[in-house]
Amino acid sequence: MDILERMDEDHAAVLDAIPPDLLDLSDIPQAREAVSGLIAAMTAEVPPVEGVSSQDHHAAGPAGAPDVMVRVYRPDGAGADLPGFLWIHGGGMVVGDVTMDDITCAMYAQQLNCVVGSAEYRLAPEHPFPAPLEDCYAALKWFATECPGVDRSRIIVGGASAGGGLAAGLALLARDRGEVDVGFQLLIYPMIDDRNVTPSSHAITHPKVWNREANLAGWNAYLAGEAGGEQVSPYAAPARAENLEGLPPTYIAVGDLDLFLDEDITYAQKLLQAGVPTELHVYSGAFHGSDLFVPMSDLSQRWTADRNRALTAALHG
Repeated sequence: MDILERMDEDHAAVLDAIPPDLLDLSDIPQAREAVSGLIAAMTAEVPPVEGVSSQDHHAAGPAGAPDVMVRVYRPDGAGADLPGFLWIHGGGMVVGDVTMDDITCAMYAQQLNCVVGSAEYRLAPEHPFPAPLEDCYAALKWFATECPGVDRSRIIVGGASAGGGLAAGLALLARDRGEVDVGFQLLIYPMIDDRNVTPSSHAITHPKVWNREANLAGWNAYLAGEAGGEQVSPYAAPARAENLEGLPPTYIAVGDLDLFLDEDITYAQKLLQAGVPTELHVYSGAFHGSDLFVPMSDLSQRWTADRNRALTAALHG
């Protein structure tokens, strides 16, 4: 698919400026440096979010594993018992850290009047499944029981891309372990199906967006080379889950130029069939991550407004 034919000028111009080798995962350490450098350049001139403070905490890690850092963002002057939003960053399971979403998380705290926690999970391939998900669960458990000022009855989870996939797996894990009550899940173009068999997973091959080659590399790193195999856990690839009953209300957003399009639509359908209140938004002309790369476009502004409306209702409704 020639995705450039379906983009507006603002989106195409930004895509043109992205380095052509940014998503080359043949050298993951180099890819980590490249992504960090791009994000630093993108945020260098963005002013700090006013009225929000952040502090790093450490949750007890999974058995035998290191503690998990959780960066907590809180509106200045806020009282106790604000709703809590645990956020999980993206990066294809292999790149990224909490720093990349500092502005995003601070804006959530400011605009939604909530406490935001951002989980610093270990990355593949050094730490394949279940390590990243168990780190997120440790962060969730700490956030819901020990984070100061959080209303334990109003906890939601969310993430984008790989973070959206981890959030979906986390919601399944929390449901089944029964220790934390998750009230809502925000899944932004979530990475949830390791099988890569849908039409959209074949169609998106442009080198400057998250494409089939990068997705296969990310999944095989996360699943230690077993992506597409018969024994993959639904906690790792939530699209494989057969029982979605009892999951929290869900919001899914994805662009129609995103290779995750088909798997995300299918997951929304399965949630609805399981009786889970689910809202699905498909944005015409949006590529993977374009809401972040082109935040001031009319399309991205509509994306943000729709998302924040749903989050406000989930946190304060």
